[in-house]
Amino acid sequence: MAKKKTDKKTTTRKKTKSFSFTVPKQYQIVFGTMLMLLGIAMFIAFISYFFTWQQDQSLLSDFANRNAEAKNIMRKFGAGVSHFFIYRGFGISSFVFPFLIFFTGLYFFLSLKRSNLLNRWFWGTLVITWTATLFGFLGEKAPLLGGVVGYELNEFLQAYIGKIGVILLLTFILISYLVIRLKLTPDKIGDYFIKKRDEIKSDFNPAKEDVKNIPEKEKNTVTEKEEKSVFELSVENLQPTIQNYSTIDKISDVDIENSFEVKVPVEEENISQEKVEDIVLSNEVTAQKDKITEQKNEDENIEIVVSKVGEEKEVKKNLSDKLVEDFGEFDPKLELGNYKFPVIELLNDYGAGSITINQEELEENKNRIVETLKNYKIGISQIKATIGPTVTLYEIVPEAGVRISKIKNLEDDIALSLAALGIRIIAPIPGKGTIGIEVPNKKPSIVSMRSVISASKFQKAEMELPIAFGKTISNETFVVDLTKMPHLLMAGATGQGKSVGLNAILTSLLYKKHPAEVKFVLVDPKKVELTLFNKIERHFLAKLPDTDDAIITDNTKVINTLNSLCIEMDNRYELLKNAMVRNIKEYNTKFKSRKLNPNDGHKFLPYIVLVVDEFADLIMTAGKEVEAPIARLAQLARAVGIHLIIATQRPSVNVITGIIKANFPARIAFRVTSKIDSRTILDSQGADQLIGRGDMLYTQGNDLVRLQCAFVDTPEVEKITEYIGSQRAYPEAHLLPEYVGEESGTGLDIDVSDRDVLFREAAEVIVVAQQGSASLLQRKLKLGYNRAGRLIDQLEAAGIVGPFEGSKARQVLIPDLATLEQFLNNE
Repeated sequence: MAKKKTDKKTTTRKKTKSFSFTVPKQYQIVFGTMLMLLGIAMFIAFISYFFTWQQDQSLLSDFANRNAEAKNIMRKFGAGVSHFFIYRGFGISSFVFPFLIFFTGLYFFLSLKRSNLLNRWFWGTLVITWTATLFGFLGEKAPLLGGVVGYELNEFLQAYIGKIGVILLLTFILISYLVIRLKLTPDKIGDYFIKKRDEIKSDFNPAKEDVKNIPEKEKNTVTEKEEKSVFELSVENLQPTIQNYSTIDKISDVDIENSFEVKVPVEEENISQEKVEDIVLSNEVTAQKDKITEQKNEDENIEIVVSKVGEEKEVKKNLSDKLVEDFGEFDPKLELGNYKFPVIELLNDYGAGSITINQEELEENKNRIVETLKNYKIGISQIKATIGPTVTLYEIVPEAGVRISKIKNLEDDIALSLAALGIRIIAPIPGKGTIGIEVPNKKPSIVSMRSVISASKFQKAEMELPIAFGKTISNETFVVDLTKMPHLLMAGATGQGKSVGLNAILTSLLYKKHPAEVKFVLVDPKKVELTLFNKIERHFLAKLPDTDDAIITDNTKVINTLNSLCIEMDNRYELLKNAMVRNIKEYNTKFKSRKLNPNDGHKFLPYIVLVVDEFADLIMTAGKEVEAPIARLAQLARAVGIHLIIATQRPSVNVITGIIKANFPARIAFRVTSKIDSRTILDSQGADQLIGRGDMLYTQGNDLVRLQCAFVDTPEVEKITEYIGSQRAYPEAHLLPEYVGEESGTGLDIDVSDRDVLFREAAEVIVVAQQGSASLLQRKLKLGYNRAGRLIDQLEAAGIVGPFEGSKARQVLIPDLATLEQFLNNE
């Protein structure tokens, strides 16, 4: 069984390895230049050949003679190449070859995508062959038209299908080329001629004259259909006056409404004076008529506006579909289109990744477990072993009537009999009717990052942010999606593998994601763990504007960065609201489909992963200022693609509050020293029984999974970052929104006349002690706290001490008393 697993792993490794050959860009430029110059030389030689081919015929038999001089502009090279391609080749159609060679060189020179290059050569060769055959058919006695190839090919085809057959074959190839290559169809040709016909007709038809220019006789012959159309066209010009109607003699409430719907407005100059004088209306009827007319106009306007809005929506929809059809979906990777993902060879292979099976060790452990349980009168009906990289899982099926709690209480006795570093009993194993006893191997295997990255489970993972942690007890690669977690809490004692785990997470994302798809915000209070990632600053890192280092080590910058991420989160939610979507995945899909207008502020949103190493140190130094933005991000940032990975030694209540902890369902625990620490991290015990060196427990709110974390060494990370950093990058790192922190202290300019009488004395005390604190003034000057606090505020406003810095004393900005005296005299 173990042998089959090894064979299966070997087969998987063979499948995942692939040979890749890449030519350096310098060589591509040189090769492209050579091809472009060759194409130009051939084109010049071909043109010259048509004027000098007869004089150069004698040179072809004596080509090696250096005294013989060719008449071709390109000399013997031009004469020989032209004779080969034009006379013995394809005739006039050989002029296509220099263009093909030139464009091939251009593709290499500009490092363009060469996927269409083979397509160009195929169609170019087809055109050359077709043209040579056509000229060979039309001018059999002119060898320069079709060349020897065209003549021979024409003779061959005529011998088998005759002249009519050759004509039909050439026609078929021509039609195929027009339809497939030029996309020319009968429908397009018909539409073109119809359009031209309509244009010609419109040129000969006189434009329609305005209604007021129509003669009186023609007005009487206007049909009802034409009246309706004229009415619709002149709605905007209607004036709600009685003089606009020529047929109203008697007006009632109903007549006014009907006349407005049907009658045609006539210009005032065409109404006879007698009829106008005959119309006698009361003021009430006139007012009612005006009111109804205005109401009708409003109704018409409403209908017109609604239809226009519907038309605008339809136009926008059609426009986005047309953009996708013409240009395809928006590709965020286009700016770094030549970006190459790190190759697997950058990672070390610590052994074959296979597990060494010690049959004697397995048999010995099995016998000791059975014997120990038998001593306590616990019978076992079945036992089997699953061998992992560092731990072997023994699954036992107890006899009927045995209590599970009885076996669980014998944990220390079994560890004593096995002489193991630490065992863990899983009673029962979820989903199985067995009890698990995990026993560490005497010779653990190293799980290399290379074996995990090259596994098909990781390579074929269809996840947004796939992370390969390592391998399970059954030696399967364990891959999870960070977007489903959505935040990760890592904890464990010093030296148990937290930093290696962070490197494994970052390496997984670097191997799977493009720089346009994910950005990292790295916080490293230790200042040495994450500095290797500085080399990929302009590819993958995000930072605040006007900051030098993308890796954040200063606590003040950490606070500003976290608040900046909160601003970024709010901005993203605003974009999602305007786009009417619920999460970043739907938003980016809509943006790629060109359904969101960049002019409205929409843009492609990359995922942002915040990685914090030694979170407890931040809480100790910054406290509430860090806790508030972390809590906001943990609660809200998931939907907009901002994910947190926090590593700390012991996530106690004073380090990670209940609000933050509740939003970190995914947790990783490396080895800890006590059961209390294990419960603090995982809400259950077990982490205290791990063996260290990357042995860890993972939970996502349900069952615990024991894993061996993949090992990635510092030189491997350095090689990966150098490989990525050597490629073309963005002009600068991804910039987060600017955040201006609130300055502590008074922030007010205190007038010199309002200063305390002890101001100068207090300034001297502070400068002598070089310590700016209110308690010092209380002791030295025997003051109360309120007065000492006011003095400190006045000293800050004067520029003698710095701003408030939490529990630390304020910085003194004046070095000595002489400088202080000069400073105060100059005020």
